[in-house]
Amino acid sequence: MSAMAACASFVKLNSSSSSWIGQQSFNQRSGSASGFPSISRVSVVKASSSSGSYTDELVKTTKSIASPGRGILAIDESNATCGKRLASIGLDNTEVNRQAYRQLLLTTPGLGEYISGAILFEETLYQSTTDGKKFVDCLRDENIVPGIKVDKGLSPLPGSNNESWCQGLDGLASRSAEYYKQGARFAKWRTVVSIPCGPSALAVKEAAWGLARYAAISQDNGLVPIVEPEILLDGDHPIERTLEVAERVWAEVFYYLAENNVVFEGILLKPSMVTPGAEHKEKASPDTIAKYTLTMLRRRVPPAVPGIMFLSGGQSEVEATLNLNAMNQSPNPWHVSFSYARALQNSVLKTWQGRPEKAEAAQKALLERAKANSLAQLGKYSAEGESEDAKKGMFVEGYTY
Repeated sequence: MSAMAACASFVKLNSSSSSWIGQQSFNQRSGSASGFPSISRVSVVKASSSSGSYTDELVKTTKSIASPGRGILAIDESNATCGKRLASIGLDNTEVNRQAYRQLLLTTPGLGEYISGAILFEETLYQSTTDGKKFVDCLRDENIVPGIKVDKGLSPLPGSNNESWCQGLDGLASRSAEYYKQGARFAKWRTVVSIPCGPSALAVKEAAWGLARYAAISQDNGLVPIVEPEILLDGDHPIERTLEVAERVWAEVFYYLAENNVVFEGILLKPSMVTPGAEHKEKASPDTIAKYTLTMLRRRVPPAVPGIMFLSGGQSEVEATLNLNAMNQSPNPWHVSFSYARALQNSVLKTWQGRPEKAEAAQKALLERAKANSLAQLGKYSAEGESEDAKKGMFVEGYTY
């Protein structure tokens, strides 16, 4: 069967067969040894696009972000989640405290050597330093591309296995145009897939379609979309099950990206690494995680995509860096790098503690973690000398952003 025919039959089955809708899990499907119907490993790629006059700029932006030895700093936590971070060091969740913390991060001297992009929350995109300099200008001065979180969070998905869907398509075009005017050049939309909940075909299709519509709208307004269907670490499943689900999710994501005429050269991916569930009895080594993750990517991601910017997903700072390093021990078709939040910020918060006199030391901690991941992107990282705190996991069950 050709790739076109395979995808066509897959879509027909997905839309019309009762075995593919509602609460039925992938485990319950027939057609292959894994329980999945057999389909082509490569989704259809369309040459046409909806990005119009922005195509050249989108490609230029992706190349800047996916540059050697650099990755993304994610500081786009919602006000509520940022408040939890601040509470961990005894600070109240106020705009002044959020601004102070994000100013510490975004004004770190030399950050652009290791960081190519920074994902901001809407509040931060419009904020300035206490001296009146816009945060977006602080980033530009370091050759860091400003990005913006555009989704509106997760909500229960009716008809599913207690799963969720991501909101935010309403008004996205007009918001994206305003974000572009403010200086943002890429966007992020996070949806999640839960393995313990199935995942149901309905939830996977909803995640894939939502990501594709967001990506098309973003490109149409000059923003490079980061495509992020996070497969949560929750569960006690083995790594083989994660691989199985990841392949299914990314197959569907790329099918709908093509259906929506998204320019693959103008997107970035933010996948989960393929790991065992957080409660699985055996931990996988970095080499094993690299093997399974790269297997999934090679089967599902076209080489036209410029960059793979992994999320850390609750791994410890050292784990996330070791795993990234293992994936860069040989050449890849894409720039394989990082888009970390907790795995870059944890040491910073613990060092800062909300005390102005500790700001310089906290910025140094950020540079150390950013440099470690820069080396991992180049395949040259060693964990020698890492602190015990950096080795502590940060997994939170059912994590919300």
